[in-house]
Amino acid sequence: MRPFTHFYRQVGFEISRSAPYFDEVIQVDQEFSDNGRLFAGINAERKIRVPDVQSIPIPADPEVRNLIILNANFNYSLDIEALLEDLRKKLTRGSRVMVLTYNPYYQSVFSLLTRLRLMDSRRIKTFITRDSLESLVAISAYQCIRSRPVGWFPFRMGGAGDWLSRFFCAVPFFRWFSPASLITLRPVMPSTQKPSLSIVIPARNEAGNIPDALRRLPDFEGAEVEVVFVEGNSTDDTWKVIQDSVASAGGSVRVRCIQQPGKGKNDAVRAGFDVCRNDLLVILDADLTMPPEMLPRFYRAYASGHADFINGSRLVYPMEGEAMRFLNRLGNVFFVKALNLCLENTISDSLCGTKLIARRDYERLKRWRFDFGDFDPFGDFELLYFASILPLGIVDVPIYYRARTYGETNIRRFRDGWILLKMTIMAWFRIRI
Repeated sequence: MRPFTHFYRQVGFEISRSAPYFDEVIQVDQEFSDNGRLFAGINAERKIRVPDVQSIPIPADPEVRNLIILNANFNYSLDIEALLEDLRKKLTRGSRVMVLTYNPYYQSVFSLLTRLRLMDSRRIKTFITRDSLESLVAISAYQCIRSRPVGWFPFRMGGAGDWLSRFFCAVPFFRWFSPASLITLRPVMPSTQKPSLSIVIPARNEAGNIPDALRRLPDFEGAEVEVVFVEGNSTDDTWKVIQDSVASAGGSVRVRCIQQPGKGKNDAVRAGFDVCRNDLLVILDADLTMPPEMLPRFYRAYASGHADFINGSRLVYPMEGEAMRFLNRLGNVFFVKALNLCLENTISDSLCGTKLIARRDYERLKRWRFDFGDFDPFGDFELLYFASILPLGIVDVPIYYRARTYGETNIRRFRDGWILLKMTIMAWFRIRI
């Protein structure tokens, strides 16, 4: 077996966590050849190789999601900033760039391998630290949204060796000794046109909040807006109040309503998303603890290009009165810390009901859910897992969390907390390892 064949197989495995959910995967070749070993290890429905950045085809549809693979291109470039600028001309907002970079702390090891003729002496010219790379990325109008160590055991050791390699790449301290990292970049691009917005409002026993949910909706800078109420198994007159509100709704906002086919919030959100017609999808809980007046901040965060997944955060500002009980808040802090460790994100709240995603990305989530598994009755973790794996890029929008003015919470803290804990443990093994 040629040197590093197993290493490239491990890198291809990591890339293949995301690659199948892109419309196209493009690997850029360079001055040395890996004999197609990395390309062969990538699982994708459509993948191509091009000789250089200039040969990358520009998608005819700006909504196309393509994934660009750079195999250590940074390591033998003497002008990474220029490379990123040339690459940016070929990207759309939905493009992502995965860059394999070698660990700068192993520079002497790579030099030794070169002397032993196990590596091409032309291959590595530049070793760059994570901090230096983030600076270069920022001035080139990109974001570094994920860094995954790869190849802890670069030589074949059987199935157990593959598992141990992924394990050590996930564990703090040990992950520093991986020979390489797979770094994911997203271009920072604002929307070229004003995207339309669909607001999905799942409602169960929220009759007293429905009129205010519509009355308090603000203007979205002239964007086209629709509201979809999803009523779910209410024991009060929520469905009748929704129907009356839809019938009397006027103005520029289009209002519709449906009843969910199953049970649970996630089922309601999915039912609402499936009938939405606009570019962006956002969830607004009918209890109005997240003020509807703050929804334009989610819209602007997306339209300005800050991220492709906008996550609400209730844990930044003080909360109003008894908006969240102490044990609930403690549980929220625990789960956000656990998910940040698992997904390598920096979100500050994992369970805020208000999240925004593009409808086109949600269609990709359906394919991902079929492969990954349908396990989340609430929907918050599923959306965050998807946004991390794809990866969309996540940004928090802090909100002032209000106390309820009508009805009671549907959260069962201990039973629901146990379900969330099981999903967190599962994600550690299925996503991180």
